[in-house]
Amino acid sequence: MLKTIKSTAKHLLSIVGEQHEVGIILGTGLGDLVSEIEVTHSLAYEDIPNFPVSTVEGHSGKLIFGSLGGKRVVALQGRFHYYEGYSMNEVVFPVRVMKFLGIKTLVVSNASGGVNPDFEIGDIMLMDDHINLFGDNPLIGKNMDELGPRFPDMSEPYDRSLIKKVQDIAKENSIDIQQGTYAGLSGPTLETPAEYNYVRAIGADTVGMSTVPEVIAARHMGIPCVGFSIITDLGIPGKIIEMTHEIVQEVAKKSTPKVTKIVKDLIQGFR
Repeated sequence: MLKTIKSTAKHLLSIVGEQHEVGIILGTGLGDLVSEIEVTHSLAYEDIPNFPVSTVEGHSGKLIFGSLGGKRVVALQGRFHYYEGYSMNEVVFPVRVMKFLGIKTLVVSNASGGVNPDFEIGDIMLMDDHINLFGDNPLIGKNMDELGPRFPDMSEPYDRSLIKKVQDIAKENSIDIQQGTYAGLSGPTLETPAEYNYVRAIGADTVGMSTVPEVIAARHMGIPCVGFSIITDLGIPGKIIEMTHEIVQEVAKKSTPKVTKIVKDLIQGFR
């Protein structure tokens, strides 16, 4: 696996010619952030050796290289989900490749269902923790010591200094943001009312089907993470409605400009 990761990274570096500083994973409805990137290379996943291919509507399936906020970035326009039938190693393969492309920070985003009664549809939640309910973990199996330790510390899955910077940026731009814990489930079914109650009872504020494996892999490799979750529906008694993926995409897209502004200013402030 490590040999495959390095081989893919070497292939990409032979095309783009230089390492990149920031990795970005663009979740449902957030692909428009690419319009803010000064793109130098755009590669379809099917053209990248050993890469999985995204099958989810709204995920373009491209690896984007360019600059944002004056920094070199590499962005996944479309992620890979456990529910698509990929193994955990395949889900986090792009994050591990990014490590060998030189990234020092990972920015992640997703759409989720809010279970905190103080949340409303369209809210942006800054993730400060997560709960892994996938029933699997990308680090199961023989440890790749070159990537990280056998038992990585997860006391700070989302970097506190980055959280503080995001809070300051949001305040300066009069952007309201929530903050809380994201619960990751396998999907692809949206949650039942009882499942919403369960994730709230165990301490989550939102629930979704991604992000957790990618952050685990990044933290294993010592890469600081910052994450944004757009609340596209509510799993709160009396506010639960029948949902479709199309509705999720549409709601998430409306919050894209705010997330884009925050992410751009955040990256611009990196040294």
